[in-house]
Formats: sequence, C-alpha cells, structure tokens
Amino acid sequence: MLEQHYLTSLFEPKSVAVIGASNRENSVGNVIFKNILNSGYKGKLYAINPKHETIQEQPAYKSIEEIGARVEMAIIATRPQTVPHIIEQCGRSGVRNVIIIAAGFSEAGHIGAALERKVLEIARSYNVRILGPNCLGIIRPELGLNATFTKITANPGNLALVSQSGAMCSAVLDWAKSNQVGFSSVISLGMTADVDFGEILDYLIYDSRTHYILMYVEGIRNARRFMSALRSAARIKPIILLKAGRHEAGSLAAAAHSGMAAVSDTVFDAAVRRAGVVRVKNVGQLFYAAKALASKFRPQGNRLAIITNGGGPGAMAADRAGDLGIPLAQLSNETMAVLNKCLPIGWSHGNPIDIAGDATPERYRDTILAVTQDPNVDSTLVMLSPQAMTEPMEVAKAIIEVADKLNRSLICCWMGEEQVGAARKALEDAGIPAFRMPETAIELFHHISKYYSNQKLLLQTPEPTRQQRPETEGAKMLIEALLAERRKVLSEMESKAILRAFKVPVAQTMVARTATEALLLAEQIGFPIAMKVDSPDLPHKTDAGGVRLNITNAPAVRNAYHDIIDTVSKRHPNARINGVSIEPFLSRPNGRELMIGVFRDPIFGPVITFGAGGFDVEIFSDRSVALPPLNKFLAKDLIDSTRASKILDQFHNMPPVDREALKEVLLCISEMVCELPWIVELDLNPLIVDEQGAIAADARIVIDHATGASGDRYSHMAIYPYPVHLIQEWQMNDGKVVTIRPIRPEDAELEQEFVKNMSDESRYYRFMDTLRELTQTMLVRFTQIDYDREMALVATMTDDEGKESQIGVSRYVVNPDGESVEFALAVGDGWQKCGVGRKLMTALIDCARMKGYRAVVGDVLSTNTKMFRLMTSLGFTIHPHPDDTAVKRVVKPLTG
Repeated sequence: MLEQHYLTSLFEPKSVAVIGASNRENSVGNVIFKNILNSGYKGKLYAINPKHETIQEQPAYKSIEEIGARVEMAIIATRPQTVPHIIEQCGRSGVRNVIIIAAGFSEAGHIGAALERKVLEIARSYNVRILGPNCLGIIRPELGLNATFTKITANPGNLALVSQSGAMCSAVLDWAKSNQVGFSSVISLGMTADVDFGEILDYLIYDSRTHYILMYVEGIRNARRFMSALRSAARIKPIILLKAGRHEAGSLAAAAHSGMAAVSDTVFDAAVRRAGVVRVKNVGQLFYAAKALASKFRPQGNRLAIITNGGGPGAMAADRAGDLGIPLAQLSNETMAVLNKCLPIGWSHGNPIDIAGDATPERYRDTILAVTQDPNVDSTLVMLSPQAMTEPMEVAKAIIEVADKLNRSLICCWMGEEQVGAARKALEDAGIPAFRMPETAIELFHHISKYYSNQKLLLQTPEPTRQQRPETEGAKMLIEALLAERRKVLSEMESKAILRAFKVPVAQTMVARTATEALLLAEQIGFPIAMKVDSPDLPHKTDAGGVRLNITNAPAVRNAYHDIIDTVSKRHPNARINGVSIEPFLSRPNGRELMIGVFRDPIFGPVITFGAGGFDVEIFSDRSVALPPLNKFLAKDLIDSTRASKILDQFHNMPPVDREALKEVLLCISEMVCELPWIVELDLNPLIVDEQGAIAADARIVIDHATGASGDRYSHMAIYPYPVHLIQEWQMNDGKVVTIRPIRPEDAELEQEFVKNMSDESRYYRFMDTLRELTQTMLVRFTQIDYDREMALVATMTDDEGKESQIGVSRYVVNPDGESVEFALAVGDGWQKCGVGRKLMTALIDCARMKGYRAVVGDVLSTNTKMFRLMTSLGFTIHPHPDDTAVKRVVKPLTG
C-alpha cells in the first residue's frame, strides 16, 4: 500500500507519555508506567505528574506541554473529571492518539455521558483519536510495548485479541501464558467512544504480524463500518468471535457494561455468519480456538475420522459430532483393506475406528498413516484413554514422529490427567492440539473447520442476479405522499401497490367503503372472494373478527360486509375502520402458507425474516433471519435454515413447490428494502407457494422517515448493496453502445476472459507481472468487492445474440490512510484510443469524490506513455515513486 494506516502511530508509537504516572504501588499509573519500562519498549517514554520530580527513577514533567518534543501516544491514567483539560493539552501539543483508562463516562449515566461528549468534542477539534474510555490499554509484544494495567505479560505470536472487556483480556492473557500462546496485539477497546471495532479490524488487515484475530464483543456502534471491516478482514485472516448477550439477561448486562444499546442476538448471529466469521459460545471455546490457530491446525473439510483405543470414548465423540452436524468419514475400500491387515480381527470395522485397549504405539502409527491417506477423510481425531497396557507417552512420540508427513489435519484427545498429562503436553509442544475431553476436541474441530469451509464458499461464483428493474420511483412517490399526510401504517391495497412495483406477485386488492361498493368490486374481481377489514389499528385481522373467506355469491358479500363492520366495531370500538378490502379467494390445494417479514434493527438496519406462515407463525416460532442484500445462494440458505423448508419438497400427496419462485420473492423483498429506506416493518403472511409459483395473499407495511447520512442512499444498510444507480450507458462515435456498471460476483468469467485476451504488454502494464490469467483467489478478490470501501467499474458490450463481453475495467481501493484511493485501469487492446479509458476513469473519479475521498493516486510504469497522456488530460500530476525508479506516481486531488 502507498501510505501507512492512519492508526499506525496508535499501535506502533515511537513515543509514549503516561499522564498520571505514579510511584504509589498498585495504582493504575504506577502499573502502566512500570509495565512499559519493564517490557523493553525502545521508543521515548515520558512520565507526567505535576506533584513529583521523578517517577520510578525517571524524570517527570508537570504537563505534556512541558516535554517540548513530539509525543505520538498519551495514556491518561487520571480521574475522569480531569480528562477534558488533559485532552486539550494533548491537542495543543500535537498528540494524535490518546488511551483513556478511567471509567465513569457514558456507562455511568447522564453526567458521565455529558462528560464523554465534551471529551469527544475537544478531541475532534484537534484531530485526536481516542481508544477507550474504560479500557485496559494495549500490548504489542514484538515492539516491547505493554501499555496496560494488568500484571500479566504476553509472548510474541500471530494472534490478535480485540476485546471490549478489560477483564476478558486479562483472563485470556493469563490462560495464554501457561498454554504457550503468543500475540501480535492485545487491544482493549473499552467503551469505543471513538476508535471502534471497524477501525481496529481495518488496521489488523494491514498488520503483517497478525495472522488470526480473536474478538470479544458486547455491543457495536457503527454497523456499516463493523460489517465492512469484518467481511474484508475475514477474507484474509481467520476471525473467531465471542459475543456476550445471547439471552436477555446477558444482553442487558453487556449493554450496561458497554454503555451501548443491546443487540439482538439472532440478528448479530446472522450478521457474523454473513461475514464468514466463526462465532463461539463460551470462553473455553475461545481459548481452544486460539490454541488451535496458534498450533497451525488447518482442517480443509468437515469429514472426520475418529481413532480410539476405547469404544465408550469413541461413541461420546461420535455423539457430539452428530450434535454439531459433523459427518463421520466413510472409509474407502482401500483403507478398510489396509486396516484389516494391521489391526486385530475384532476392530470396529467402521468409523469410529476402535483399535482396542491393548493398542501399541506402532498400531496407532499405522492406523493414522492409513486413515490420513483416505480421500474421504479431511481430518482425524486420535483418542487415548489410559488402560492397563497403554503407553501414553510412547504413543504421543509415535504421532509426533509422523505428524509432519501427513497431508491431513490431526487433533488429539488424551483423556485423564495423572497418567497422560505429560504425553498431552508433549503433543502440544509439538504443535498438535491435544485436549482432555472428546466433546472439547469435537467442538474445537467444528469451529475451526467451519471457518475454512466458509473460506471455500467465498471461492464459489454466485448465480446471476435478477435482471428485472423495479418501478422504484412510483413506490417512492407513494411513500413520500403518505408520510406528508402523517400516515405510517399502509393499507393492504397501498402495501400491495409497493410490492407490485418491485415485481412481488400479490393478490389484487380493492377497498369498499359501503356494502354496495363491495358488491360491485366482487363482481369485477370474480367469485369466490375473500373480505378483510381495512384498518391501520388492526394488524391481526383474523383475531379481530375481520376476515371472511370463500364468499361465492352477491348476498353473501352484503352479509359479510355488515358482519365484519359490526364484529370489529364491537371488539375494537376505538379502531379506525376505512372499509372492507375485496380480493380473490386463493384456492390452492397444494399451497404451503409461509411468511416473509422485514423489521428494522436499531443497530443493523433492515433484517429479512422467513418461516412458516398463517396461524403456524405464532405456534411454531419457526423463522430464520438474514441481512440484505440477498442473492440466490443467500435466499436458499435463508429458506433451508427453517423447519418449514421440509414441507416445501414432496410432502404427503402434494408435489414440491416452485422453490425458484420463492427465492425470487425473497430477492424482490431484498431489493425493495435496499431501495426504500422508509420501510420499518413488512409482513407477507400468508405467502402461498405451490408447484405453480408464489403469491402474497395478505401484506402489511409500516413506514417512517428515513434516517442515515445524507448523500448516501444506502446509509440505512449494514451491508452496502449493489449500486444500481451507478449503471450508465454511453454511445461511442460509431454508434455502438457501451454499458458502464459496477462489477458483480457473476462477472468472474467475463473478467477472466478479458485478462486472457489482453496482449502481453497490456497485461504487464496493468499487473506489473507476466501472469497470463487470474488465479481463482485473484478472480474472487476482483469480482466480490465491498462497494462501501472499494469500487470496480466494468465497460461491457452486448452482441446481436445477447452475449455480453468486457472491454475495460477501472477500480479503486481505499489506502490505509483512509483519505485517498489507489486506482487501476485496463482497456482491451482492440478498444484503446476509443475513449473507453477516459470514460471509465471519469466515472471512477466521480465515485471517489461522492464518497468524500481527498485524492486518487496510482503507480504507473515509467514506459507506459499512453497512460501518462490520459492521466495528464484528466488533471493528474506525475511524481517520482519514493521506492522504485521504474515506476512513477500519478496523483489527482479531489478537494480544493
């Protein structure tokens, strides 16, 4: 990357000042200053305390302003009331990073929240970044920096721990010390008043010392930044996450500690799954996951073989695997033949592989070698229980001897303590995960293998997205008109009009305000019909007595109209009744009643729900949730995550439903909530699905004024959707039409073909490498982008047969400084000098400008004269590259 990350000076400071450094034993200022002194920190360290000449035999300054030298990071270890004045002093002295240790801010009530606002206001006026308050500090072992008030040190390693709880940091550090687990960073976030999870993850993406990330989360403030950084980081580095608050009591406790609104656990779980992150449920699982990552445990699939010297332990492991949905590997005929030769005649002849209680080290070794060569096996759990003839240490040595020769991951469970403890430690010292209990080993395998399977999913190319364009403007005009009338609950007819604009199939609905109107509408629609009360105050019409079905003639219409009005008026005398809606009665003998809903989560924005519909929705509470935007794969996952999905296949005498039609409805709803930020609630219940398709029988939408950043049409979304508004068409001088649009995941084949067809020179100018085609990883990285933090625009043309081809691409990624973007441009050889490059770059610069970036920069080979001519004409200036004479840097400021 071109520049350092903007948080580098916080986590790699060349100078540190401890404000409140103390000689008083066990005080916060005393412990922090002592830790930095004793940890081998090589930068400048300053003690600030107006009451002392020296602190721990180091010179002390009365204030940070007296130092007279640049300080990159200050740690404030004083009472909360003193913090605003100290931040002011830091700002005047040019300090750019501050860690606030003290509690007593927003988590402490109104007075603390006011104090926090004052601190942030002063800090922002000086561009000072704050970690905390109410945090433990940070540790960077390789830099010799322990800026925390814990007495536990950390060994260097490649795990980063990011936690909102200082106590969790201390507990993990204490455990890690005795388990030989090291860290690249330990970062206690505290209240995340300023620097939050999203920015920390951004930094760790670029940190070469960090290979894996452990997170403890209590709450988040900025869902967009959190999700964007989480998804970007998870593509590159495994993330294991523990979140408190899975149940109401825990959620309230976490909210009280973090000072943030409680997050719905169901929604949070859907969010982290969407990000490709593995979530664990308890501290033990977090510890074991850390241990496995540190030992380089790499399961490449979830098919598990279990080798055991006892039937009972093997059965326990198999049971836990079944609980978690881990498939036991089906051993191949070749493997069975090898095992029949090397094992006693009474071995289990299946998986788990019981090699008997008298198993020797050689028997263990031969079994492991046979099983790990089986193509049906992804990983192997080796178990040992101490029996009379067992040699735990000798077996461990045999495993250690062959471990490096294996092409499959290995995990061990040495059950017990006194007879097996030393052997288990020997396995751990050799980098082989070893545990006491089979359930623990199985759970660890489940969590780590889930991460690696998620990474494989990222390499799949999704199916094409929907090509129908919704009639969004009409829907937006209707919503704005209703809000102008101060109406928030839409009638069924209005709700269905919005849905129809987004191509959701709905039953036609019209409202009658008299019995005579009801007769006319019934004749117009055609019998049989359904009649429902139309009232903004009655979301559950059936419970209110306001629904009549299968009405087949005119007299029945008149009677039903009066009956509905009278019944509802008696049961709900204060309800506003607009009339009675008339719609076709949907008689579908093979129909399954489902429900699709939307609600607005206060943190993550719109959430889509799916499950059983009709009366079943209240009885079974069967629903799955997902964050939009959806594609077909995600829609299928949403459906398959419910019990209701089982009745969608052949069920009794009913044929399977049209699942494609159901997925299409979910995609339409996804697109609707992306484009209409006013939607607060939506219910399609029932949505009737059968072999002929899907249709919404009833619909209800609640709206409110949109919230979010002005100028960002998707500010209500936690995950930035496909930016349809950036699609444009351009007619070339010869009349050919070029479409310029953001890249999509399904463009992988187009992108690969485009690169293959480039000349050697063009490919070299673009990639500064002699590659001939993109690797699968590069292809995924180039086509599956986060539109919130990067952009790629492709220029395409469609031939007479409707086949699309790519003729150019421009892209940018955000630089670590957070203020500029680095661009790349490639145009097919046959389309150069046609204006394609200029058009792509102009559109890309406009995108960067709309996002508020300050500059567009790029590196261009010194021999690429055509690119320099184009860049100069677009207002770029050319500069020498700081590190490479063969390359020049081009820069275009976007401000001023």
